[in-house]
Amino acid sequence: MPRPRLHDLDQALDVAERLVAEGGPGALTVRALSAATGVPNGAIYHGFGSLAALRGRLWLRAAVDFLDLQAQLITQALDAGSPPDSAVNAVIAAADAPAAFADQRPAAARMLMTVDRNQLLGPELPDQLADSLLDLDRRLVSEVLCRLAVALWGRRDDETVEVMTTCVVDLPTALLRRAFHQPGPDGSVRISADRRARLAAAVRAVLHDAPPTRQPPRPAGSCT
Repeated sequence: MPRPRLHDLDQALDVAERLVAEGGPGALTVRALSAATGVPNGAIYHGFGSLAALRGRLWLRAAVDFLDLQAQLITQALDAGSPPDSAVNAVIAAADAPAAFADQRPAAARMLMTVDRNQLLGPELPDQLADSLLDLDRRLVSEVLCRLAVALWGRRDDETVEVMTTCVVDLPTALLRRAFHQPGPDGSVRISADRRARLAAAVRAVLHDAPPTRQPPRPAGSCT
């Protein structure tokens, strides 16, 4: 059997995103993907290796694209003004990234915001993909959380990183997730300007005062 073209695999991942976004982790099976794409089961296994690898590739692709966008929004905000306002705007931009990603890739954004990664991936994930996901988690810490903490407060200790986690993970999840669970008939995610403005206001409130230092700064290597 000839190896499927990369374009065909990307299209299969696009469909897989939609299946998971609409039906949860259990909706993505090789049979369901084959039925939705017209690609034979054997070609799917040949292209991805296993269902576990398919799910890992699916999550990794969406998460990398999201993190790329988030990092780009942070850079744009930091370059657009002077500190500390530019740093605050960068945190707000990072917090708004799920809404911005939903405008570009609604199914991928819905999957990332509504599906438990552990339930989708499972213990059979190939080691290479598991390592890639760990690298992605480290990148989140270094390129988003630590970068923002340093830009705003010149620190990257546990306390500042925890505050940034609240701003760019916890608050968007709390304030935007309902919209991701209630997509439009076409699968689009509609997040109102008012909801995004409330998210920005909540981030500003959290950032009003720098957190006190209660522990020794985390080693520089943990943020690189």
